Amino acid sequence: MNDSRQATIYRFGIFEADATTGELRRKGVRIKLHAQPFQVLSLLLERPGEMLTREDICRELWPDGTFVDYEHGVNSAINRLREALGDKAANPRFIETLARRGYRFVAPVERIAPRVETGVPILPSANTSPIAGPALQSQATSASVFDHFLATTEDLPRTSHAVVQTLFVLLQLMYVGFYVGALSNLAEINDLFSPLPSATPLFYTMMLTAALLIPVRIFLLCAVLFYAPRVRQKFLRLWPLLLLCDIFWSLAPFLLLHHINYGFALACTTLLVYAPFAQRSLILMGAGENNPASSRPHL
Repeated sequence: MNDSRQATIYRFGIFEADATTGELRRKGVRIKLHAQPFQVLSLLLERPGEMLTREDICRELWPDGTFVDYEHGVNSAINRLREALGDKAANPRFIETLARRGYRFVAPVERIAPRVETGVPILPSANTSPIAGPALQSQATSASVFDHFLATTEDLPRTSHAVVQTLFVLLQLMYVGFYVGALSNLAEINDLFSPLPSATPLFYTMMLTAALLIPVRIFLLCAVLFYAPRVRQKFLRLWPLLLLCDIFWSLAPFLLLHHINYGFALACTTLLVYAPFAQRSLILMGAGENNPASSRPHL
């Protein structure tokens, strides 16, 4: 194993492979993987997007002169590796099979500096050579505490770009409808708020957030419809604030209590609580990207 591989950590999606220790981690949690499948993974990560022949794998796993049923051995190593990554040969996110020729690593890969002994990660330096595509770089830029428990691009299904784009636009239009509807019926809403404790602060909070969020939603609509550059990064930076506002506005059905009953309003509210998470998923699935296929692995 060469020195460059020994001093390298590879990051792809939610996984990290440490060539120094031979460890594979998913979101920081170590995944059990035997030495031979890890060697295959290291070979693939060294040459992302390039074909690795079965003979290349055989030479790495078994030195010259070693007699082995390498066809079975290579198949076994690839299958164990796919199992560790949660990958499937029929629908690959990471390892693509090239029939009768070999394998290719199709996900974006980033080569980063190794960790020091204290376990503190070292950020990539200016002369670190990333091999990552736009999707992984944008994901690293927008990394936050939410990334530890929310879906990543690799966790989400592949879906038609038209469907993803349409759903995101409809969600923005829904919120604009909430804001405009609320501001058009302030007198009725004030009557609803009047029996509540702290009715006045709640009323003005509703009115202020509606007025401020209308231009935010129009910005998101325009950014997605006209494929603004770096729309994913911009949305993910804005998302924590939108999450708070959207949770507050999930109570919007209760503004219609003069027209609907409490049960129906509660049912609509529980559905709306998911809306900010749905928007985030749709952005990660390619909403607003002019060529979403370029940021996702090809089949």
